[in-house]
Amino acid sequence: MIFRKLVLDAVNRAVSTLDGAAGKSVNVAKVLKVLGEHPVATGFLGGDRGDFIRSALKEKGIESEFVMVSARTRQCVTVIDESAGAHTELVEESGPVEPSDFDQLDEVVRRRLEGCRAVVMSGTLTPGGPVDLYARFTRMANAAGAISVVDAQGAALMEALIASPGLVKPNRAEMAATLECGLDDEAAVIKAMGELHERGARRVVVTAGKEPALAFDGHCFWRILSPCITALNPIGSGDAFTAGLVSRLARGDDLGEACRWASAAGAANALSAMPGELAVADVERLARETRVERIQKTAWR
Repeated sequence: MIFRKLVLDAVNRAVSTLDGAAGKSVNVAKVLKVLGEHPVATGFLGGDRGDFIRSALKEKGIESEFVMVSARTRQCVTVIDESAGAHTELVEESGPVEPSDFDQLDEVVRRRLEGCRAVVMSGTLTPGGPVDLYARFTRMANAAGAISVVDAQGAALMEALIASPGLVKPNRAEMAATLECGLDDEAAVIKAMGELHERGARRVVVTAGKEPALAFDGHCFWRILSPCITALNPIGSGDAFTAGLVSRLARGDDLGEACRWASAAGAANALSAMPGELAVADVERLARETRVERIQKTAWR
């Protein structure tokens, strides 16, 4: 919902309201499709909102195989205040699902792995879900020769590290909460990235909104400076970053180059009102404006 000016404790009339399918993994799938990949979206859907998401993805030509559950899919509202350049996310909590639903999801992922180049595990787990879910999927992906990517935080991320994911991609706030430490400067972030690597992550990328992202492949660190833009809606830009990153890694780019395209995808996403609905031309233009710097010396050890 877009407002010229939002006033709290008053009646506000939106100048524009847009409905669409979103959510972290759905956003990743949408951006991968725009970038010319063939994503398959999976997870849990329920009720009329679940039907809407499945139909919306089908209209975009995105293949999906979701597990249908009794809990109604949650709704989120993004409130954009144009006068203040503020973006507020109102998120409904998701409901729990049955243990048998996780068994079905396991079967879908296992069956879909054949010929898969990458598996992206994105977002928080359903309440009451097994904390080792992403660890299990990481082991499946690694065994199948696919790039395992975990974009999560907390216990789900820490458990996944035990399975040695190909890449983890928390943002700075998520990593600070996961490791229960302050990350006030670049040196602290680099040290924390080294810790995630030592705990099992083969590659680590940490985003920080408008601030430079940092990347580590176990040998080299990179600083990624995104181009300057006027953001319409930055919600979903982290998911677009993930999609751009995975797409380029699957094509054989090194981590620094892949992050250049990932940053461009994240910036391009912020130019559109709806998450994940970016333009390839914007990605290509912004990739030329994105700077990637190799960090020569670090003190992460």
